[in-house]
Amino acid sequence: MKSLLTFSFFLIFSSTIFSQSWKTYPYTPTGSLISFPIDEGRHSAEPVEWWYTIGHIIGDSTGNHYSYMLTYFHFPQFSFDGFRILNLSNDDTGLFFDETKALNYNIMATDSLNIEADIFMGGTETWRNKTDTFGNALPFEYEISASASNGNLDLNYNSVKPPLILADSGFLHQGSTDYTYYYSQTKNTVIGTISFDGITENVTGTSWIDRQYGTFNPSSGQKYEWFSIQLSNDMDLNVWNIFTNDNLIPDTSTFRIMSVYVDDTTQYTTSNFEIERLAYHYMPDSLMCYSQKWRMTSAINNIDII
Repeated sequence: MKSLLTFSFFLIFSSTIFSQSWKTYPYTPTGSLISFPIDEGRHSAEPVEWWYTIGHIIGDSTGNHYSYMLTYFHFPQFSFDGFRILNLSNDDTGLFFDETKALNYNIMATDSLNIEADIFMGGTETWRNKTDTFGNALPFEYEISASASNGNLDLNYNSVKPPLILADSGFLHQGSTDYTYYYSQTKNTVIGTISFDGITENVTGTSWIDRQYGTFNPSSGQKYEWFSIQLSNDMDLNVWNIFTNDNLIPDTSTFRIMSVYVDDTTQYTTSNFEIERLAYHYMPDSLMCYSQKWRMTSAINNIDII
């Protein structure tokens, strides 16, 4: 019995180590131009860069379902280094709040993820690697603190899947003239606190991180649809449709992009998919119309979802 227990423990221990073999610094996925933690930091040679996260969290006290989006852009304009977007939503009541503000960065490390942002007419916000008691970075673990006029977030992230490296190497062309370096962290556990609509409570949930740097600029007027999709079979999809000036989507890898996380050892990027728009929403002034419901299919990938 003793040897059986020892053998069983060895199997469990070995399986755990193997499945988490990516969770270390430094880490460079096979064939990738992206390395961690250095490429989590600022790239001073690139004109546009952003750190983006979205999440779904549940309040421990109220059971409220919240969602949020937080983005820090490095894109110098006028006297500012960039801007921050913070959206907060109570998905049960439909209450939604969004805030975009200019900022300057007090800290923006180039060798790791360490952002300290001074928000214009606001406070100081941070997004950085968590550290152990000796000050060493904990691989793929982060702490985020952001505050807007109608709410704030203090969250801890722990990535539970290896990064999804778009186009295998992490470098791809987007649209007609732009390039980008790109990776996603498609599933992170979240714990922390939220203050929103007069309620402060502990929360738990999951999140997605997107990282891009290069010449592609989402604020330049180039129109696109982007989806981050977590499926119940544990696959994750990063999907882009980029429109030409004629509102067309060429059937090429620069305008039609789907990167798929299958499991810890399998991921790929393809243009073999179609998106059908099933519903629309007009803005109150009827000048702008947005897609509101979609059907995405891909025969070669056996995907058919709404």
